[in-house]
Amino acid sequence: MAKKTACPICGKPPSETHKPFCSQGCRDRDLLQWLGEGYRIPAGPADPEAENDAQTRVQTGLDTADNDD
Repeated sequence: MAKKTACPICGKPPSETHKPFCSQGCRDRDLLQWLGEGYRIPAGPADPEAENDAQTRVQTGLDTADNDD
């Protein structure tokens, strides 16, 4: 027996034409979440020291493309 799943947005039963969503509206809401970066994986910076170095370069102007080297 197959497990019944619900629409991940509103919890209603999914429709055959919009699986796993129940309607085009829920499908569109999910797409907007992806496009608006509403879905994120929580994580800290991989290397806090590298992040600090990047911020320092930006603040001091060393990270611009206009450098006359």
